[in-house]
Amino acid sequence: MRVSYRWLSEYVDLSGISAAELAERLTRAGIEVAAVERRNRGVSGVVVGRVLKKEPHPDADRLSVCTVDVGGGESRALRIVCGAPNVAEGQKVAVALPGATLPGGVVIREAKIRGVDSQGMILSAEELGVDPKWLPKGAQDGIWVLADDVAVGENAVAALALDDEILHLELTPNRSDCLGMIGVAYETAALFGRKVRLPEPRLNESGVQAQERVRVRIAAVRECPLYTARYAEGVRVGPSPQWLQNRLIAAGMRPINNVVDITNYVMLEYGQPLHAFDYDKIDGGEVVVRLARSGETIVTLDGETRELNDDVLVIADRSKPVAIAGVMGGENSEVSAGTTRILLESARFDALTVRRAARRFGIRSEAALRFEKDVDPEAVVPASSRAASLLAEWAGASVAQGVVAVGETQTRPRRVFLTLDRINRYLGTSLSEEDVEGMMDKLNFGRESFGGGGWTILVPSRRGDVVRDVDLIEEIARLYGYDRIPATALEGPSTPGGLTREQRLRRKLRAYLSSAGWLEAVSYSLTAPQSRRVFAGLVGNVAPVAVMMPMSVERSELRVSLVPELLNIAVYNRNRGEHDLALFEIGRVFWNRSGVADDLPEERHMLAALLTGRVRPPHWSQSGKERKADFFDLKGMLEGVFRLFGVRAEFVRANVEGLHPGRTAEIRVSDGDGRRIGVMGQLHPEHQRELELDDTYVCEIDLDVLAEMARDDFQAVPPAKFPAIARDAAVVVAAGVEASALLNTARAAGGPWLESADVFDVYTDERLGAGRKSVALSFVYRHPERTLTDEEAADVHGRIVAALAAEHGAELRG
Repeated sequence: MRVSYRWLSEYVDLSGISAAELAERLTRAGIEVAAVERRNRGVSGVVVGRVLKKEPHPDADRLSVCTVDVGGGESRALRIVCGAPNVAEGQKVAVALPGATLPGGVVIREAKIRGVDSQGMILSAEELGVDPKWLPKGAQDGIWVLADDVAVGENAVAALALDDEILHLELTPNRSDCLGMIGVAYETAALFGRKVRLPEPRLNESGVQAQERVRVRIAAVRECPLYTARYAEGVRVGPSPQWLQNRLIAAGMRPINNVVDITNYVMLEYGQPLHAFDYDKIDGGEVVVRLARSGETIVTLDGETRELNDDVLVIADRSKPVAIAGVMGGENSEVSAGTTRILLESARFDALTVRRAARRFGIRSEAALRFEKDVDPEAVVPASSRAASLLAEWAGASVAQGVVAVGETQTRPRRVFLTLDRINRYLGTSLSEEDVEGMMDKLNFGRESFGGGGWTILVPSRRGDVVRDVDLIEEIARLYGYDRIPATALEGPSTPGGLTREQRLRRKLRAYLSSAGWLEAVSYSLTAPQSRRVFAGLVGNVAPVAVMMPMSVERSELRVSLVPELLNIAVYNRNRGEHDLALFEIGRVFWNRSGVADDLPEERHMLAALLTGRVRPPHWSQSGKERKADFFDLKGMLEGVFRLFGVRAEFVRANVEGLHPGRTAEIRVSDGDGRRIGVMGQLHPEHQRELELDDTYVCEIDLDVLAEMARDDFQAVPPAKFPAIARDAAVVVAAGVEASALLNTARAAGGPWLESADVFDVYTDERLGAGRKSVALSFVYRHPERTLTDEEAADVHGRIVAALAAEHGAELRG
């Protein structure tokens, strides 16, 4: 919220209070002022002038020679060479006289331009330090054409309200009352003990009855508890007076025309959004507030076609929607230069309904910003009256008698009981009854005294954030001054901090992967529904946990897997030329196994990893050979993780949705119940093509299961005292036999003397037979207490070979 110091001073006396002091007091009271901006960026010596004559430059096609009255009549007019394409006779403009200074320290002097003397400069908004984007259309390119109500010869700094300061308020969501100048005035008056001066609309209504021209029907009462309409005719649409344009520009809004500008001005003043419809474009003069019908569309004022559904509240006439309620009007009812009759809307719409529509259509209008925080119900009619009086004054409108109002026009003040004892106990102060009553008076809160230090406080409707006694105590603390509340030392037992076992394990895992060259990623917990199509993780297809009011579709539900966001990160890096990635993430996923939306989801800690590109780039020491990542690089990382925590795991071929059908494995814990702890594999080729990724390998591990199985009793093993005997065996087996199955059989048959078993080669050849392969295994045998004999090693080796033959049909390769 941008608050003009000059504009604010119309509602509360600011004499003796600088903008900086006001900002400091507001911030101390919880209304943060992020910055105080001076509108005058160093302008002096600039006056309002009138262009009396415009002639072509004798030696330049794009220049004009203008005669400009700057106060004193034609006899004292200046000759100024101007290059602006929009300069014209009769315009009022800002003129820099010789010796004037402009932003950046620029000094204007008399000069000869292409042989013609120029005695000043006609200025654009940018040259005055004003962003041209806030000017009306047509005034953004070229000189700034001023309204007719400014006086020739007047100081342009005062005429354009550049001698002002803007307070940038950073409001918390509960202080929507300060989204209007009157609300800020109440806050300022309370802090400095001054009175608020409210605007007094002076409205001379015509003999026409508003009810004869306008009919209102509310078909969605919950979404619109109150709707009011006024009727005005004889309207002359044109530019707004300069003072009104100045205030809108200071507030960060672009002037459009006098009708629209008045509705925006009153919205900034009261915090109550208004909308003006061209009455002649409203079919039958009837307004229907209803939910949209599926399939209906509307072209909004920004030129976009919006498809509606039955969640969207619209303002309609007998045949069509004419506005998205509380968000934006439609082109089919827009006020234009030919408009002569107006229907003026002032209403109260359900905050959630407006917020949902604004989010759905991506429209962050000033009206939606206020409606979605709920407006003051008692400001609906006064704001309409204020706008009607300004339309009569500045647009020549003849306003019909009365206001057509449907819904709850009367509200009861909220009553909150408060005691002096509770105030002082909460704040640690010694306030008296007189102190508290004085603060309530400053806040303009009514009260009913019950004696004995107790009151029933009548909270005005503009303060929707005050609903309990603690809210009132906060108001008292703000006015009293947080810095005056005595400090009290904290008391109570203290306990040393520390990490849980699970936290220690996750920290250990993070350190291990980082030291191994993997980069940690941190992604959003909110994701898009289509992410589950790529990879649904360990849980498979579950009901999503949807967000009620998502920021966007891409962040509309809680993730069920970490892998999709890692894939998004890989795509992001690929698009920027980074193809070699080894990423991991440790985070939570959310599973709703029951499918009931209101059930709390199950939260699980997961480890996900992604590997793509090269694991070894070209290098002179490797004869220029590079090596791309494969399945076994990711498997090796996981085996290192399991060794780190003392967990025995086995990799079993599997089919997992989203992964390559022939290069995917389930990971199961070998000890205990053999439960599944994770999955790994190559991303399915279809998804790789969609994402334009190279071969990409991913995995996901359930860290909660890993924490259950992890060992804490690691012991150092002394070096072996006796020599080992190594034996190799190359066995021919069917191509479908997994090497891990051969190793498991060998370890079971080898007994305590088999120290290790590994695969060191896999060979295929037609001479082995169709569908056959050779797997070369290495075995190490050692006795823990003596030297093993060759005969004993041969006996164990023979048992292993026999077991391989019996269980897998293995034949020793000759």
